[in-house]
Amino acid sequence: MFKTQGMQKARGFSLVELMVGLVIGMVGVVIMMQIFSVSEGYKRSTTGGDDAQNNGAISLYGLQRDLRQAGQGSYSFTDNAAAANAYALIGCNLTLRAGVTVNALGPVTINHPDIPDGDANTDTLLVFYGNGNDGPEGDRIEAQPATTTYTLAGFAVAASAPSVSFSANDRVVAHPTPRPSPCNLTMESVTAVAISNVTVGTGVAGMTGGALFNLGQAPRLIAYAVRNGSLTMCDYMVNDCAGAVGAQWVQLASNVVSLRAQYGRDTTAGTMDGTVDVYDQTTPANVCQWVRMRAIRVAVVARSAQLEKDNVASAPVWGGAASQPIDLSDDADWQRYRYKTFETVVPLRNVAWMGVQAGC
Repeated sequence: MFKTQGMQKARGFSLVELMVGLVIGMVGVVIMMQIFSVSEGYKRSTTGGDDAQNNGAISLYGLQRDLRQAGQGSYSFTDNAAAANAYALIGCNLTLRAGVTVNALGPVTINHPDIPDGDANTDTLLVFYGNGNDGPEGDRIEAQPATTTYTLAGFAVAASAPSVSFSANDRVVAHPTPRPSPCNLTMESVTAVAISNVTVGTGVAGMTGGALFNLGQAPRLIAYAVRNGSLTMCDYMVNDCAGAVGAQWVQLASNVVSLRAQYGRDTTAGTMDGTVDVYDQTTPANVCQWVRMRAIRVAVVARSAQLEKDNVASAPVWGGAASQPIDLSDDADWQRYRYKTFETVVPLRNVAWMGVQAGC
């Protein structure tokens, strides 16, 4: 007879062991998902903060660039008694082209009445400057052979010379003497330059003794506003920024929820000392008040794109040592976003270069 060996016992996992292993595996998956969820939340917050950092920095840089040049080519203290201490173009109504006039022009105006309001609790800025080769004090008009031709005093210009102050297609403004009241001026283009004569398209009669201001071929009159949670701008040289808000307002940066600004004014009694004494939003009402405006304080608030589950933010503040809260409550969920505030003070160098003015 053949001797048979005992069959080995079958080996494997019991049902209980499988269930225990499955439970352990599920617990491990849950732990990994929780870790991933927390990590992803940190990642989204960090990424959103980076986006806010970039948007705010880009916005502030663009504003600073224009504010530093505000007033270039647009002022002059005349030396005649009738218009003594008259800030030549500043405060005047300037017609840019048919049907488009900017009233009460200034180097930079906070909440200019011609500019439609931005989002609730935000400010608007209107910045004006030229890029001409001529000095900001303008050139005296010695004679006027024809209504469209101005003979400038003190130097000769030629269309072929690369270093001249005027050339064809420059945008100029003729300012009569004495200063007109009301002060309504018009921007025109230079059509020809010959020796000391500058010819324009239409011209202004009776300009002998007045001044011709050269704003260059690409003057800037830019309006800034926060609209629908983005920083936007409108170019007055191309569009009518005072009209209904539409496509003329171009987005510069998204998730910018507030723009705030203040004038820095020299309020020293009697003779001004050239330093900022107070910051406020009181727009200058006369030429001496414009001269006393030495700087602009501006703040931009950028928001992360990530809507958090819970409230994570308190109201941002601005205003230097005298911090003031920035109201973002127009959005019911404003506390569920993270914010970065960018604030700076920009000296108005073209105003400061006028120096301390007697009588102001």
